[in-house]
Amino acid sequence: MNNPANANLDNLTVFAELKGKGVPLRASARFGDGLAAAFWQRDEVVITNYDAPNHHTLSLYVEGGNGFRRLDKGAAAAAGSRSGCLCLMPAGLSTNWEVNGPVDLFHLYVPEAAFGRVVLQTLDLDPGQVSLRDETFFHDGTIEALVRSAVLPLSWDEPAERIAVTHTGQALLAYLAARFTERGLKRLLARGGLSPRVLKRVAEYVDANLAAAIAIEDLAAVAELSPFHFARMFKQSTGESPHGYVTRQRLEQAQRLLKEGALPLAEVALACGFSSQSHFTLRFREQTGITPRQFALAAAS
Repeated sequence: MNNPANANLDNLTVFAELKGKGVPLRASARFGDGLAAAFWQRDEVVITNYDAPNHHTLSLYVEGGNGFRRLDKGAAAAAGSRSGCLCLMPAGLSTNWEVNGPVDLFHLYVPEAAFGRVVLQTLDLDPGQVSLRDETFFHDGTIEALVRSAVLPLSWDEPAERIAVTHTGQALLAYLAARFTERGLKRLLARGGLSPRVLKRVAEYVDANLAAAIAIEDLAAVAELSPFHFARMFKQSTGESPHGYVTRQRLEQAQRLLKEGALPLAEVALACGFSSQSHFTLRFREQTGITPRQFALAAAS
């Protein structure tokens, strides 16, 4: 979450409630297809009320939160909160919470329309007949791992990370639809991979847009699939995730430009979809073991 994007999410009930009460906001961003996320750092003793939110909310207690209580759900949810706990609050459900002490809190905000699209696309069910469950202080290794490894470490406002955060947002949404709805399927219908023709279209789109912020929805639209099915079928066809593929293409293009030696490092970074030279250097070193400058010097010698 370096260089956090403090996006305007004031139309979202839970976000607006916390922001209006002056809760410190570390980062916020739009994740595509109506999804949004925020990272809060609370340290107070207070009662927080969410009055019929206009969206679903998934929260992860990233650190702290011991002793928090939900006041409207009875003794079963009176306590038990701690680091790693998750809460799932459906849209329209009013909840009351006793906040007690420090907590680092991740929120994913899901509009009902976006959730309905995923229900239809991934489960082939009528969204009007599918309800998201109300769950408090539970643990789910898949959700926690996705948030901790594929969302929190990323720079949410970095164009080169756009496909990663949008992909993860869609993956979380599909997982919630499958596992936390009253009619969720126990397993999703398996589909084959992408045809060579579609893969070629996707590759051409990526090649033509390496300097832009590519979202998973963009690639799915090229393939004429839902983001969820596109990501699964792309990995089945290529053996790597869409994010991994796009990052590899960006860095291969960077190596070609560095060998040519015609552009300064900052311009190479921008041409390959990185908003800053520092972020470009970080990803380049992760991939190659050396910095872009070291690569360029070696290529020129």
